[in-house]
Amino acid sequence: MNNIRMARDYINRAKRCLKEAENAFDEGDNPMTVRRSQECVELSLKAVLRFIGVEYPRKHDVSEVLIEVKDKLPTWFKAEKHAKHSKLLSLRRGPAMYGSEEEYKPASEIFTEKEAGEALNMAKETFQAANKLVSQHTPFSTKNINSSPPS
Repeated sequence: MNNIRMARDYINRAKRCLKEAENAFDEGDNPMTVRRSQECVELSLKAVLRFIGVEYPRKHDVSEVLIEVKDKLPTWFKAEKHAKHSKLLSLRRGPAMYGSEEEYKPASEIFTEKEAGEALNMAKETFQAANKLVSQHTPFSTKNINSSPPS
């Protein structure tokens, strides 16, 4: 039961990060859009892993573990796609906050509106899938987990 409570809390916090990413995008803050999108993806995927009882690594990118356990997830979840989102956005996490210290280039000069929009779309896709899984399925039930998502 603790895994379920934890997973649902992660989803709620991921939703908050997604709202912050959307607000940042609307305000033209591209690096903050990227940063909050990454945090949304991270929390969403950690919620999924927690929900199915899989211990995740204490790092920002959980793509490797997600791929390892994809057989425990419904096929509609598209683990490979969400793992790519995790890997890509985790690489952008630091630069989105601090810029490039080697080049003395601030974050506001690194990310374009297009890149911010792509990050936001990744966050939306991953959050929606994770939220559906955590909200509409009973954990540890292969009957539910391998079926189509409920309507």
